[in-house]
Amino acid sequence: MIGFLKGKLLHKQPPHLAIDVSGVGYEVEATMGTFYQLPDVGEDIQIFTHLVVREDAQLLFGFASQTERSLFRTLIKVNGVGAKMALTILSGIEADEFTRCIMDSNADRLVKLPGIGKKTAERLIVEMRDRLKDWELKEGSSQSSPHQGKATQSQLEEAVSALISLGYKPQEASRFVQAVAGDEMDSESIIREALKASVR
Repeated sequence: MIGFLKGKLLHKQPPHLAIDVSGVGYEVEATMGTFYQLPDVGEDIQIFTHLVVREDAQLLFGFASQTERSLFRTLIKVNGVGAKMALTILSGIEADEFTRCIMDSNADRLVKLPGIGKKTAERLIVEMRDRLKDWELKEGSSQSSPHQGKATQSQLEEAVSALISLGYKPQEASRFVQAVAGDEMDSESIIREALKASVR
């Protein structure tokens, strides 16, 4: 099991990033909360990871905190929730809000996440409630202030691509991005606001 990676950030384009660890490049899929905390390309980074081994691939998922990784590992134990869906859930809702939804049986909020239907939301509530009873979010919100900058066409396209990778349909992704994009927003800011808009 690869528990964490420490090296230089080579590339980042949500939800994918690459890290150079002593000359070996690791490709990682990360939550949007983690992306909001990434340093600039070329800078040092340490990220907690979870390795998923399938017949056709070995996938590394990355998290800025052990708390977020722990919640991810709890999610993938739920029947019908795979690693990709767990990543989408944690990208579309903050860990503390997700926990409140589970404890309050708020299925309406969960079904607004891409790929989560009513039955899956109900299953999440039933199976996660006992597991989250003693849950404590020691590290607070994983999302920091957005970087500011003028949005370019490539940043808009990057934001749309990121939402599609997280399970949104192309038309939905484009609509949410166009609805929130402003002159003083970079791609990460656009993605964050689009995710918020998609669940209102």
